[in-house]
Amino acid sequence: MRYWILLLLFITSNVDAQSSKKTSKQLFQNQAEETVFNQVQQSSFEYFRKGAEPISGMGRERIHLDGNYPSKDQTIVTSGGSGFGVMALIVGMERKYISRKEGIDQLSKILHFLETADRFKGAWPHWWNGETGKVKPFGRKDNGGDLVETSYMLQGLLCLRQYFQNGTTVEKALAARADRLWKEVDFDWYRNGQNVLYWHWSPEYAWQMNFPVRGYNECLIMYVLAASSPTHGVPAEVYHQGWANNGKIKADSVRYAGLSLQMHHQGNAVNGGPLFWSQYSYLGLDPRGLKDTYADYWKENTNQSMINYQWCVDNPGKFKGYGPNNWGLTASYSVKGYAGHAPSKNHDLGVISPTAALSAFPYTPKQSMAAMMHWYTTKKDKLFGEYGFYDAFSETDNWYLPRYLAIDQGPIVVMMENYRSGLLWDLFMSCPEIKIGLKKLGFQSPHLK
Repeated sequence: MRYWILLLLFITSNVDAQSSKKTSKQLFQNQAEETVFNQVQQSSFEYFRKGAEPISGMGRERIHLDGNYPSKDQTIVTSGGSGFGVMALIVGMERKYISRKEGIDQLSKILHFLETADRFKGAWPHWWNGETGKVKPFGRKDNGGDLVETSYMLQGLLCLRQYFQNGTTVEKALAARADRLWKEVDFDWYRNGQNVLYWHWSPEYAWQMNFPVRGYNECLIMYVLAASSPTHGVPAEVYHQGWANNGKIKADSVRYAGLSLQMHHQGNAVNGGPLFWSQYSYLGLDPRGLKDTYADYWKENTNQSMINYQWCVDNPGKFKGYGPNNWGLTASYSVKGYAGHAPSKNHDLGVISPTAALSAFPYTPKQSMAAMMHWYTTKKDKLFGEYGFYDAFSETDNWYLPRYLAIDQGPIVVMMENYRSGLLWDLFMSCPEIKIGLKKLGFQSPHLK
């Protein structure tokens, strides 16, 4: 596809997503698209309701429907994925997938778990046992606080607080509990005395994981929250010297198919990282009109999504099935284990992850719709199950397994809703302390006016 066609697609998707309130006529070409959209969003939502761990109400780390699911894993719940699940439950109430009472009951259960489960300087671990609240090590030395996953949960809790803060007595109490949990996270501690945030801390292994978080990747939301915390906030220098690495975050004119990236994507991300980098931090953080000294985030996320799309259309690896209606590379299950699929020779393994295109709906509405309709109308028997589209598949390897991950199903529900109504963006960006934090870091946004 030539550059001018790509440019037209970019302009169209940019305009489509700028308005937070759109009519069905603007969102969908026909009734079939709207019907499938609703079915996909609701089925994906069920991962966090019907599929939730029953005692904690939290999202399970994974659900396998093929029988290959160790019983010891069925109780493992995830902090980040459950943060996405909190946002999905808000969508569920708003869309009437569940009653408001059902949503409140489950969210109350989740808050109780978060209040009583293992925490480390206010931060939660990556995994727990959902029945006991005891940390489940993510790795040998990763048995303490995980500030990135905690930030994904906080993104959800702040949306919960805003959603319920003017409600009934019961709803206001939920909002107050979420607010208390947010204020108890000690972001300043996770600096380890430096102008950077560290991903992990453990009372047993201290800072031995040794992972200072620098961009660009999926972690922008952590720095925004750290700057915004009214109780344990960090100065702007932590963002500029740590995350932005003293300006080294800016890219040296990374281009593909006429599209450029402003950021230096970490690792060997030749044409941009896995697509979740443009999604996880932006489930609540509204990228529309969001800018700072380093980037225009709407442009960055849209271009990353369009590069991902165009790579699959060009299909340099000659993988079976790739094309305009079958695209999307991100971190997910893979034919062998788990992989960070991305648009480059070394990271494209012929595996398509539906969450990549579906969670890109705000950035690439036409391209995401084409993929969704293709998968649902021609591959439903192979790809669609109780909790929506399976996590990943490969036509090249004839590999289709009914398996799901919380961190992939959650963004589908949330970003489809942000495309439809801007609900989670509006909730998160209405937080007074987020406005203060963004201004402190030098951001511009329509929400700050």
